[in-house]
Amino acid sequence: MDKEFSLQAVPASHRNGFWKMFVVMLGFTFFSASMLSGGELGLGLSMQQFIWMVLLGNLILGLYTGGLAYIAAKTGLSTHLLARYAFGEKGSYLVSFLLGGTQVGWFGVGLAMFAVPVNKATGIDMLTLIIISGIVMTFSAFFGMKALAILSFVAVPAIAILGSISVGIAIDDMGGLHDLFAYEPESSLGLAAALTICVGSFASGGTLTPDFARFAKTRKSAVVTTLIAFFIGNSFMFLFGAVGSISTGLADISEVMFVQGLIIPAIIVLGLNIWTTNDNSLYASGLGFSNITKIKKSKLVIFNGLIGTVLAMWLYNNFVGWLTLLGAALPPIGAILLADFFLLQKGRYPTFEEMSFKAVRWPAIIAWVAGFAAAQFLPGIPPLNGIIGSVVIYVGWTLLLDKKLQAEPIAEQRREV
Repeated sequence: MDKEFSLQAVPASHRNGFWKMFVVMLGFTFFSASMLSGGELGLGLSMQQFIWMVLLGNLILGLYTGGLAYIAAKTGLSTHLLARYAFGEKGSYLVSFLLGGTQVGWFGVGLAMFAVPVNKATGIDMLTLIIISGIVMTFSAFFGMKALAILSFVAVPAIAILGSISVGIAIDDMGGLHDLFAYEPESSLGLAAALTICVGSFASGGTLTPDFARFAKTRKSAVVTTLIAFFIGNSFMFLFGAVGSISTGLADISEVMFVQGLIIPAIIVLGLNIWTTNDNSLYASGLGFSNITKIKKSKLVIFNGLIGTVLAMWLYNNFVGWLTLLGAALPPIGAILLADFFLLQKGRYPTFEEMSFKAVRWPAIIAWVAGFAAAQFLPGIPPLNGIIGSVVIYVGWTLLLDKKLQAEPIAEQRREV
């Protein structure tokens, strides 16, 4: 039996309680790139503005990911299997390819993000660091949710405690909390731009929430753990980045710790932070490509980990821009899943086993393209543009194609639309 349930709903007997899900979701939100985003905010906002923007951004992210967590807990399905309802079976392959491909890319980038600063600080050969960290992270991701939970139990408190110590030192170096809150940026960042950074930092990764939340025992625990994780985990990452950038000009807490002379704690924080991020990325990529190939997720994790490790430095040097562009394509996917479940199907899906999916459902494909275009070209907040644009096109087109949509059994609708 596939204990990760790559191609089926997670049964009730394999669901996890509140605390196990809580640490997994916290580990999910402890994302290194969020610290860089926090650094941008710290250098462009006062602390009062920073706090309000982070709270508002996390509220938007929490609503988005909380909705996806609810669907996942109710159905027991991953993002990729949920996509079959809205996109069709073959149409879901586009979703899985985009999600899986970006996560393999981020895995390779993450290895380099660990190896480069550690090499500079210690002189250890960079290729050796990449190979060893790639093997270790792939090995733990192979064991799925159990390994993710164990890793998060260790990593989350370690990052929070060591990072907080470093932030405390940085605040003391600045003259205390009064001076931190008295800080005024040399060049201010517009509030719309600041909110874009907050939401955009994790909107793409948040689309993968169902891959983890499907293991929650109840819908309530899935939503609550997701919401709290974003408000705590993402806020920590933003705060670490902001204080570090104000104090030293560096946004990554591990780099701040290197400057402070805390070499070993810095390596621990950097390693654990990237490890939790990379394991989540590799796990999600395995689920995505399993949906396409029907190969067991654990085998694909090994393959994806090998690809990410071999290409780590190339991805780090050449692919980050493309990954950022592809990241803008992911929030419209989650938005379509939310619209399909809550707006069109009124919160009810027939069980996965009962469904006979249409090959491709074009309203979802066109809505995704429109949402991606809205995120790229319309003024405002790109992730929100993508989410709103895709929902309007998807719901409107679907209702136009079949005015009897809500009156017919969903299984029939999915064969006909």
